[in-house]
Amino acid sequence: MSSIWLEILLVLVLVLINGVLAMSELAVVSARPFRLRQRADAGSAGAEAAIELAQHPNRFLSTVQIGITLVGILAGAFGGARIARALIPGLSELPLVGGHSEAVALTLVVSAITYLSLVVGELVPKRLALRHPEGIAAAVARPMHVLSMVARPIVWLLSVSTEALLRLL
Repeated sequence: MSSIWLEILLVLVLVLINGVLAMSELAVVSARPFRLRQRADAGSAGAEAAIELAQHPNRFLSTVQIGITLVGILAGAFGGARIARALIPGLSELPLVGGHSEAVALTLVVSAITYLSLVVGELVPKRLALRHPEGIAAAVARPMHVLSMVARPIVWLLSVSTEALLRLL
């Protein structure tokens, strides 16, 4: 597999990760506590973890926001810089594009990544989360809890920075 296909695959994986994060966020926030409690009482450790995330959402929501932001930056960096470069030679052969091939390539790649990010990385996952909030919340809660633990130092730094900036304002 050529380098460009690996980079396209990487962007697609990043968009899918964004989708999982967006779906997780909405599922946990919109899941009905009563239904989660029913699942937890029936032995679902994921439902128990989802209840915990829903009761203390700040760290979880901050972790999701950090993840979504990081994934978006990485997808843009890989797509914008590398994939666009691969399109330039072909676009420069087109009569109407010619000398504008770099700008056109970047515009095409950014537009494609934006479209995929919105549809695959946000809209579809959020609709799925609204259709099946408790099941999805129970499925993602434990991995999201682990991710929240890993991201805890970054979340702390951002929280402290935010509070300091708010005091200055």
